[in-house]
Amino acid sequence: MFIETETTPNPASLKFLPGQEVMGSGTREFSTPEAAEASPLAQAIFDTGEVTNVFFGSNFISVTIAPGASWSEMKPQVLAILLDHYVSEAPLFAPGTAGGISVPADSEMLVEEREEDADIVAQINELLETRVRPAVAGDGGDIQYRGFRDGIVYLQMQGACSGCPSSTATLKHGIEGLLKHYVPEVVEVRAA
Repeated sequence: MFIETETTPNPASLKFLPGQEVMGSGTREFSTPEAAEASPLAQAIFDTGEVTNVFFGSNFISVTIAPGASWSEMKPQVLAILLDHYVSEAPLFAPGTAGGISVPADSEMLVEEREEDADIVAQINELLETRVRPAVAGDGGDIQYRGFRDGIVYLQMQGACSGCPSSTATLKHGIEGLLKHYVPEVVEVRAA
């Protein structure tokens, strides 16, 4: 088995491509060792002691290392963990844990949406799904819709995109520009 790696715009994150499906649908983010207990793979990666985030995408795994850690030391460790996992055909999630789409406790809507905004919200979600999410996944992350109110769209970056130095520019110049162009009711995009 050969696992490819790709750099991401976030220098602390690396994207690992095992050449097969990771998540059948949705994504899953682990931002603490306690959260990683739901997945033996995520837990093994956290057990290296130098990891701050593990993110499962459809066909990739993004790993973010702690400040001061070095990818030259961490990359072989993470590759060995991934190889062991895929060669042994171990399950991605521990029995009895919630696998699948990540819905952390803090993913609730930030604002109460109004019924009259339903068409606007549908347009926003369609653009996020068809244009934004594929691009963000290419950088090893995902984006989660967190609400719309008074012209402001609230989004949360995940995976390699969370904490990336260019995430603010991505939100403000990339995503905000796209949404404003196609949905005139959008006046601003904010990180949630």
